[in-house]
Amino acid sequence: MFKLLNRHGRRSGIVNLFCDKKFEVRKAKVYYFYSSAGSVRFASTGNDAGKIAPLVDNIPEPPPVPDPATIGEITEAVQSLAANGEPTFASLGLGGWTPVGMVQNCLEYLHVSLDVPWWGAILIGTVVVRVLMFPLVIMSQRNSAVMNNNLPEIQLLQMKMTQARQTGNQLEAARYAQEMMLFMKEKGLNPLKNILVPIAQAPLFISFFMGLRGMANCPVESMMHGGLWWFMDLTVPDQYFILPLITSATMWATIELGVDGARLDAQNMQVMRYVLRAIPVIMLPFTINFPGAILVYWVSTNFISLGQVAFLKIPAVREYFRIPALITHKAENLPMKKKGFVEGAKESWTNMKISRDLADRQRVDEMIFTRAGKGALQKTYKYDPTKVAKIQAKPK
Repeated sequence: MFKLLNRHGRRSGIVNLFCDKKFEVRKAKVYYFYSSAGSVRFASTGNDAGKIAPLVDNIPEPPPVPDPATIGEITEAVQSLAANGEPTFASLGLGGWTPVGMVQNCLEYLHVSLDVPWWGAILIGTVVVRVLMFPLVIMSQRNSAVMNNNLPEIQLLQMKMTQARQTGNQLEAARYAQEMMLFMKEKGLNPLKNILVPIAQAPLFISFFMGLRGMANCPVESMMHGGLWWFMDLTVPDQYFILPLITSATMWATIELGVDGARLDAQNMQVMRYVLRAIPVIMLPFTINFPGAILVYWVSTNFISLGQVAFLKIPAVREYFRIPALITHKAENLPMKKKGFVEGAKESWTNMKISRDLADRQRVDEMIFTRAGKGALQKTYKYDPTKVAKIQAKPK
């Protein structure tokens, strides 16, 4: 019956049915209740308590389903951006699993994750690498200190071995070489430990150099304003030539102080001191054309080296790392006297000539010995015992 009442088409028939029994039929009032999140309101002290929010007359149409091809393009575009909105190195063709690529990936991680400018990322990366190599520096410093303290004995054996070689006495040279090896084994010395740090630094320096050069040549756009002070653009050389000059000056100071264990004032560094001192001057014309990113790394590692040698000169630090104290030897007490550049060059040239003559003599002796063993026998006597000769007595 209530369903019939709700239908307007049959409401008049129901009214006529109850008219004879004098029933009063009124039109029903229909109330509509809407439930929505916008219309719910808890009791409050305001005047608008209990009011219902207006309804939305027109519900917007749902957005169209994106095309799968469009989804792929959007996904590729999102993946080509880093967290800071810059293009990733992978999208620029940088990075990878090579040593150069890993250096670039590490620098990108520092720049994006720590939100630091590129000069800060390069500085942090340099500090991390040098901290990891610090144990090798300690090992080299120990070996260099022990070798310096036993320098008179080492030089005496070296002089005897050199004289034996110059005279062509291979037996004596081998004997003194054996004595040198036993002496170094007894003192715990190893000449290779002095060059261990440069050998380990060489691949890292090359990787940083090539990685930063690739980033500057690409170029990475954020590096154009990722510098500091007067070198804001790290993709171009320093127009004021300040960074190249600082690089050469710090390199010269690093070589003079002997950061990695090889001190130029040592008696066994007479010839190498002039070669190493010339490196900063020779490198200056090349460094003025390097991008600013490479020079920032180079200057950073040189300043870290200078701070490292100052740190290792503290007596408490040397005692903690068990680095022996250096003994200063007087020049008159050493077998090898200190010589100037010209005199040292002449002596080196003379030694080279003697060594070359000895090598030529040895090669000639070997050729003569080989020819004598393989060639025909040479007659070195007048009488041949294999042939029977008739002997006649001389008449009286």
